Amino acid sequence: MSDAPINLNRARKARARAKGKALADENAVRFGRTKAQKTLERSTAQKSAQKLDNHKREP
Repeated sequence: MSDAPINLNRARKARARAKGKALADENAVRFGRTKAQKTLERSTAQKSAQKLDNHKREP
């Protein structure tokens, strides 16, 4: 046994933090795109759509 008493509040909070961190890591893998990546993808799609629209022939 250890000599020092265990602070149960700290142990409970540490366990909750670890659980939250595990959930956050799981979500980062599942949905993990940064805001910069999303913005770049959105702007690239808009640019390609605009280029396609500019090359359409009008009857």
